[in-house]
Parts: sequence; C-alpha cells; structure tokens
Amino acid sequence: MNTHRTPRTLVIGAGYSGLMAALRLAPHVPVTLVDPVGHLTERIRLHEVAAGRPEAEVVHPLRRFLRHTRITHHTARATDLDPAARTVTLDTGLVLPYDRLVYALGSTTRLPAAHTERLFTAESAPALHKRLLDGPGRLAVVGGGLTGIETAAEIAERCGRDWQVRLLTSGGLAPGVSAKGRTHLHATLAALGVRVTEGARVDDPDAVDADVVVWSASMVPGTALAARAGLALNSLGRIDVDASRRSVSHPEIYVPGDAGGTQRMSCQAALPTGSRVASSILAEARGKAPDARPVAFVLQCVSLGRADGLVQSVRSDDSPRELTLTGKPAAFVKEQICRSTVRALALASRRPGALPAVPGLG
Repeated sequence: MNTHRTPRTLVIGAGYSGLMAALRLAPHVPVTLVDPVGHLTERIRLHEVAAGRPEAEVVHPLRRFLRHTRITHHTARATDLDPAARTVTLDTGLVLPYDRLVYALGSTTRLPAAHTERLFTAESAPALHKRLLDGPGRLAVVGGGLTGIETAAEIAERCGRDWQVRLLTSGGLAPGVSAKGRTHLHATLAALGVRVTEGARVDDPDAVDADVVVWSASMVPGTALAARAGLALNSLGRIDVDASRRSVSHPEIYVPGDAGGTQRMSCQAALPTGSRVASSILAEARGKAPDARPVAFVLQCVSLGRADGLVQSVRSDDSPRELTLTGKPAAFVKEQICRSTVRALALASRRPGALPAVPGLG
C-alpha cells in the first residue's frame, strides 16, 4: 500500500458502480474518472426506451453528478492497463497513474457470432424503437431471463397492435424466481399476447422466423482489458476477487459491479459494491482492514409493462422465497426502485457522508 494518506484513485467506467465509487471517494482522496461518454444511462430502463419512452428521460449528464465534486473526468476510453507500472493508457494517448484502481467496466449483452441488420440488444434500444415504428411485423425476444421478459412485456403492451411478440428461451422462463412467481409471469405475458416457447435454444439469430430479433440471451463482463493485463479471471470470465472485491492477483485493483465476482449481474449489486469498494479504499488509507461484507440480496423485481410486475422475495444468497407481490402494487414498487438508483447517486454527489446510513449502501 502506498503510504501516502491520500492515494491517487483512478476509476474506469461511469456506470452505476463506478460512479458511486467515485462520488463516495471524492471528498477524501484525489479521484480521476475515465468514461468514453459524458452521461449515465439507466440500463434498467432500456426496455422502456425500446417500447417508446423518450431516450432523454433515461440519460443523465455526468456533469449533474460531478459539478459539486473535485473529480477529474476524462471523456475517453481505457485501452491499456499496466498493473506493474500502475498506469492506464487512454485512447487519447494520455497515460494516467494510480495507487488504487477501481475497475468498473460492467457488462454488455453477449452477441452471437452472426450479426444481422434485424438483430438488436438492450444497448441498441433507441435504434430498436425506430425500427418498431416501421412495423407491423413479427418480433422475437431470445432469452427468458428478467431482461428478456421485461423487453417482451413492454413491447407487447406498447406496440402489440402492430407487432406479434414471441419469447424464446433455451430453458424454463425465469429460473431464478419461485413457482408462484413464474406462474404470474406466464399468465401476464399470455394476457399481453406474448407467445412463450421454452426449451428453444437459439444459437443463430438468422434461424429465428421473425422480422426483428431482440437478443437477451446472456451478458458478458467487460474484462477484455483486464485479461490482456494478466488479471486472474474466474470460471465465469469475470475478474476473480476476494471478499473485499479486490483482484486476487492484483489487490490494488478493486472490482465493483458486473466485471468481477460471481453475484447476479444487476444494478442491485452494482450500487452497494461501488459504495463498499470506496469504503475499503478509504479504510486502507487509514491503516484499517477493507470492507469484506457480502452483498445481501433482498428482492428480484420485474416490470411487466407499466401496470403489472413481479416483486420476488429472495434470500440473501438470491435464492427465491415463496413470498411475491404482483399486479399494480408490484409495478409501483418496481418504479420506485428504479427511481431510487439515480436518487442514490444524486445523494452521493451532494451528501456522500450520508450514504453509510442508507440501508444496503453503507
């Protein structure tokens, strides 16, 4: 550990976890934030954008969060990581040194080998919406996890007059929810006109009989930079970390969010791991042990259009309980949880010292 009491901290990635870590650290240590875009996109709302929600409502300029801080922001992409020299090189040619690195490059949709013009993902939600305006037609969502379910339900509710919506999944629908919760998902999707086909593995989108294919089959962590730099990866292809979210091979590198560990990739894990990584870096600077508390899951929330949803109670290890909330109450809870993410980041910007008192973020 660098003995300087204010270690230089470099954060790469300004998604939920990286931005949270940077904001919590900013009052205490010099922080540099690297991200190629100047805004935060609410990924948990991209299915709404695809169905017609204005994109401007889910994109928030980073200056909104950074203006009250001393964070230095470089609008650039990290292209090289040198753990031995403790530097990160940007696509602008700038080389940034660090004492502690927060690797928060998150995840993206894993694309199939074959790409076609009719293939879309959550990341291309605005383009998907433009395509839906050119309907009518047949749309197939590939992937029966929570993202695929939300996408199919939202599009069916908003665009069902023009588009026939199918959902294809290689296994069962939403394997992480309870039998009671799964029954509600099937019933609601059927009521919205979504035809669900389970046990339908799709490797090639060209094999899907549809005018538009929305690929939600799986996520891939943003670990290419880490792998080239020699960081140890786990069996999931994510950075192997200890209980404090430190790289097991390079403990000066912390990995919040989707790029490391084994927990479910989610905003629900990104915000608290970003906050706790910051706590660990500050603890180290004070000669104390880093924060090794695990993230305890409480709920899985699924929106099923604007008027229905599923809130599934889970154990701390993310396994489902039988307790569920459905219908309009669930839709209300889901909306409040979505709003709370940006509110938490705004609080971290204005009053970072208050975060330890917020359940799940302290």
